[in-house]
Amino acid sequence: MATNQEEVKLLGVVGSPFVCRVHIALKFKGVEYKFLEENLGNKSELLLKYNPVHKKVPVLVHGEKPLAESLVIVEYIDETWNNNPILPSDPYQRALARFWAKFIDDKVVGAAWKSVFSVDEKEREKNVQEALEGLKFLEDEIKGKKKFFGGEEIGLVDIGGVFIAFWIPIIQEIAGLQLFTSEKFPNLYKWSQELMNHSVVKEVLPPREPLFAFFKARYENLTASA
Repeated sequence: MATNQEEVKLLGVVGSPFVCRVHIALKFKGVEYKFLEENLGNKSELLLKYNPVHKKVPVLVHGEKPLAESLVIVEYIDETWNNNPILPSDPYQRALARFWAKFIDDKVVGAAWKSVFSVDEKEREKNVQEALEGLKFLEDEIKGKKKFFGGEEIGLVDIGGVFIAFWIPIIQEIAGLQLFTSEKFPNLYKWSQELMNHSVVKEVLPPREPLFAFFKARYENLTASA
């Protein structure tokens, strides 16, 4: 069994929202770790060894025991280091947090991504609608809450939602979309500003300009070949 004193390594890439989730959880808990930057065009032996199933990042390695999938990793971090809880102690509230974190991945992340980076126009429109529906549910869920989905402090849903707060504004600006705005989703937008101003989140968010340039080039290549 890995003890929480054993070495912690995180394999990832700087611009990934999924890797960012793990950075946030580790920093929030005050865990010391080594970040190993991967090149996904030329995957390291280490990545292939530790995540032979998906060959994707992030991968957390704790005491030589690897774990993949960002939300699974965040829960593991929460259970391994007891300070600054990420999940509520109440079983029902814990289950709800898991539900909404998974909802973000199932209903918002993929749809928002494809609404920009899909070649087919009909496919793009379908995904815009799906992303808007997902954001509407989250808008209703955050309404009347404290600062975050987790209350006064960030929790699993907030960490899962970093894609909405930071990545969606970048990709929608590139594509000229009005997907996530303060007019459409005032409560969710206010939450996103609180999240990005949280000291831990601020520390680990990737620099916006290089990320914007990277996605813009990708978008232009896509539209040029369409």
